Amino acid sequence: MMGEIINIRLLTTPSSTSLLGVPGKINVFLREYNQQMKQENYPMVAKTLHGFEEICAQELRQLGASKVELGIRSVRFEGDLGFMYKANLNLRTAIKIVKPIAQFTLKNQDDLSRKMDEIDWSQYIEVDQSFAIDTTLNSEIFTHSLFVSQKAKDAIVDQFRKKTGRRPDVDLQFPDLRLNIHIQQNQCTVSLDSSGKSLHQRGYRTATNIAPINEVLAAGILLLSGWKGQTPFLDPMCGSGTFLVEAAMIACNIPANINRKEFAFEKWADFDEVLWEKIIEVSLKRTREYPFKLVGYDKAPSAVHKAIDNVANAHLSEFIEVRQANFFTSEKEVSGPLHLVFNPPYGERLDIEMESFYKSIGDTLKKGYPQTDAWMITSNLEALKHVGLRPTAKIKLFNSHLESRLVHYPMYSGSKRTKFQIHEGQSTDL
Repeated sequence: MMGEIINIRLLTTPSSTSLLGVPGKINVFLREYNQQMKQENYPMVAKTLHGFEEICAQELRQLGASKVELGIRSVRFEGDLGFMYKANLNLRTAIKIVKPIAQFTLKNQDDLSRKMDEIDWSQYIEVDQSFAIDTTLNSEIFTHSLFVSQKAKDAIVDQFRKKTGRRPDVDLQFPDLRLNIHIQQNQCTVSLDSSGKSLHQRGYRTATNIAPINEVLAAGILLLSGWKGQTPFLDPMCGSGTFLVEAAMIACNIPANINRKEFAFEKWADFDEVLWEKIIEVSLKRTREYPFKLVGYDKAPSAVHKAIDNVANAHLSEFIEVRQANFFTSEKEVSGPLHLVFNPPYGERLDIEMESFYKSIGDTLKKGYPQTDAWMITSNLEALKHVGLRPTAKIKLFNSHLESRLVHYPMYSGSKRTKFQIHEGQSTDL
């Protein structure tokens, strides 16, 4: 199976097969290559979701980042060109990886144009190429992100017109260069977006159910739950199968974005294809086998078909089984520990009777799922009161724009009651 995944990816990188199967030689090659190219570390920022800052930081440290610092929905770090490639390929809880190129203070709106003109844009884009600008802000100087993007665009275009008499185009869908502008009060940071489309767009999910869970959110929930692939896994309301695929990728240590077709850095002037191929090679050599089965249930046949298709797209059918079943009439099928993670309907997605539905969740766990580590995310905070189980952890997250809670119900063998333990660093407030 791992060989199948590797071969599929390497269809696009034919020259990288020479060192496969020799991880020691690969690592030596990378060290020597970096020394030869004299690559230096530079600051970068990994953007993430609320509540995932520490997890994202842990991922970065494990990959080898230096000077890791937590921010708000972001993590600052340093690394070289190869590490930027590696972060985009491997990080499960990052939405984007951006590379700051300028930071300055704004006194008024006109300052933005002047500061943008001080940047030599010919270093990053040619006149016959295209660009796009994304802006996020929290400022009294500017109140509309689109206005900021427009002023910044005008400054870049005017600079090229003065120097060449021509201008680069704006392409919001498929730009050669994507810029990120972040304004916090009077502080402005201009960055190159190395990712392009959000990293939650993994490339395997072509079929979706009603209100599917974001891939980055799913991966973060799994990591928060302590999932490492050491037990069987069940998602009893699997929808389009996102939890199943992300859980399998964690269990097998498959790079999160191995199925993506492209990253923004592949269009940069300094893109190093040889180095990129070696990063892919090294990352794929770290995959591992998963000795159990990941299982998904859903009542709806349409959801089952969609999940099966997405699992196949991710090349994980060997590890994942999806079938039509009603969780409320089910019982645990494996002996020993089971890791259970799911995202039940919260009332807006499905016409359900909230109180009885969530009560049934608690009853089913108590009666049929001993020795189960059950984790559930819901945006229906009122519904949690009807589960009938006291969670040992409640973690505040956001599912899209909806404030949610990730709750933990450890079900112990031989008892319908749960022990109560508070996980260090986790809130217990609803």
